[in-house]
Amino acid sequence: MGGTLMIAPIAGVLALLFAYYKASSINKVDPGTERMKEISSFIHEGAMAFLAREYKSVGIFAIILFVVLGFAIGWTTALAYAIGSGFSVLAGYFGMTVATKANVRTANAAKEFGMNKALDVAFSGGSVMGMVVVGLGLSGLGAFWMIFKDASVITGFSLGASSIALFARVGGGIYTKAADVGADLVGKVESGIPEDDPRNPAVIADNVGDNVGDVAGMGADLFESYVGAIVSAITLGVIAFDGDKGVLFALMVSAVGILASIIGTMFVKGKEGSNPQKALNMGTYASSAIVMVASFFLSNSILGSLLPFWAIVFGSAVGLIIAKITEIYTSGDYKYVKEIADQSETGAATTIISGLSVGMRSTGYPMVVLAIGIIGAYMIAGYTPNGVDSIKGLYGIALAAVGMLSTAGMTVAVDAYGPISDNAGGIAEMCELPHEVREITDKLDSVGNTTAAIGKGFAIGSAALTALALFASYTQSVGITTINLTDPMVIAGLFIGGMLPFLFSAITMSAVGKAAFSMIEEVRRQFKEMPGIMEGKQKPDYRRCVDISTAAALREMIVPGLLAVVVPLVVGFLLGAEALGGLQAGALVTGVLMAIFMSNAGGAWDNAKKYIEGGTHGGKGSDAHKAAVVGDTVGDPFKDTSGPSINILIKLMTVVSLVFGPMIAKFGGVLLSLF
Repeated sequence: MGGTLMIAPIAGVLALLFAYYKASSINKVDPGTERMKEISSFIHEGAMAFLAREYKSVGIFAIILFVVLGFAIGWTTALAYAIGSGFSVLAGYFGMTVATKANVRTANAAKEFGMNKALDVAFSGGSVMGMVVVGLGLSGLGAFWMIFKDASVITGFSLGASSIALFARVGGGIYTKAADVGADLVGKVESGIPEDDPRNPAVIADNVGDNVGDVAGMGADLFESYVGAIVSAITLGVIAFDGDKGVLFALMVSAVGILASIIGTMFVKGKEGSNPQKALNMGTYASSAIVMVASFFLSNSILGSLLPFWAIVFGSAVGLIIAKITEIYTSGDYKYVKEIADQSETGAATTIISGLSVGMRSTGYPMVVLAIGIIGAYMIAGYTPNGVDSIKGLYGIALAAVGMLSTAGMTVAVDAYGPISDNAGGIAEMCELPHEVREITDKLDSVGNTTAAIGKGFAIGSAALTALALFASYTQSVGITTINLTDPMVIAGLFIGGMLPFLFSAITMSAVGKAAFSMIEEVRRQFKEMPGIMEGKQKPDYRRCVDISTAAALREMIVPGLLAVVVPLVVGFLLGAEALGGLQAGALVTGVLMAIFMSNAGGAWDNAKKYIEGGTHGGKGSDAHKAAVVGDTVGDPFKDTSGPSINILIKLMTVVSLVFGPMIAKFGGVLLSLF
């Protein structure tokens, strides 16, 4: 069986080789005119400078936690944490490096060859991010398991991935939305100039933000989701089955998922005049179908039963259904976005009310689907003639998360394609390329907004399943069989946990608001003091706006990041292991609801704006458009800062609880011991 385990890290290496091949193919594409190269270099330099400063700040936190883990838990777990953190950093770095090269090449491909070639270049750039995520994740986990054969060690790897992901998502989200909100409100609404107009001082910072938030941040997010799902299956698989069988099955399904994602990328072929969404959906469906077929045979051959296979099916089905529901609530092709656009006719207030309503309404079906998926995976995977085996049932829930993220290589590729297309449109505008080019990039970008929302749907759904599975592992590690809802300490933990996603969202949204305020003031100052900007006679100070976003992101990301690590430890050591269990349960329920609500409301507002820009309700520059822009700016921190960060928050708190669980079981409840 040891030889078979080698397949997992080998598949991870194969994904990295495919990423290198895709990156090389992008480098061969013509980047266009000198002006296009210049603008692209501004974006690339700004993005890489931010990433370097962000990683230096996060590095201090990582070193402190590494030392704490080493002395408190063990140096092998600390080593796994360091490698998990490092791989998360590498995933963001490599993905963003390629994305900042693919954007200008996508714009030039649209100019020279049309829609099909532009789609190919943008998606190839996204596929590098996707393959790096799954390649580093599976090769790291597979290698650590083969070497140590200890579930407690690989939880350190997951902790490293989650802690870096939270900082990357929050920091990148604050950066991108501060720039985006500032650029939109002063540029579009106050000054009446087009989006990505080179006269707008915040326009470079806005395009940099697309990369640091929606590529590097999103990549780190999905990296930790992918790793967390596999770790939850490994920790429960060790208990559910003798030997390595349960572990091997989870790793093999993930390995097949990498191969399926590589094959799926080959199905993404567009035709001139066709809808790019269909091409992207084809790749997603093809890769999912391959995983389903392979899981059928793997389940029978490794575990001697088809019951775990059906848990995989439940997970994949839940992911695809939630993705479709997300598309319905956030795409301009459906009624909900059109309703928001209709409300824009009567001003910004009704636009915001309508968007909030759509976001809240969008939580209903996904939660029902998640509930059915959890019950179905638990019952079918744990089925025995004498009743349900609870451990195998919980393993089934973990497998559902693995099934949902088995094709993460494809999911991330589709997601990362969006900001590359958005950047391509910005470059086309700033370089004054023909109008037809912007039409192509706008169409790609509009689809990208929907695919990004779908990607967030997968991340949120998997977060719920993974956090539940990791919570089960936590109860095993601290020896809890039930959570007593009549215990005041558990209730206290529930309330604190339920509050955390709201507090976290408030802090991150406030950070965006403060940073956007500074950005707006700076853009107004430049327009006032440098009147030649609007006449095209003076060049805006782009660097100053980039600096504002960078400083704000690095300053404001610290407190939200520390919340997820410090609060569970404080509650656990003061109130005990049961109270910490309550905290995790409370955070899971409110966190999943808040994440779905915020992500979908933001996506719907964004596409309502784009729907109006397509020519309805007076088109660009109309009162309805201005109202829609306000709605979009409210939705920006919803969908790109707070919303997607919450799913990392709930998993990071669960992983922290799991890693420190044995210590909390032994020394926790200090406050109780005083009475």
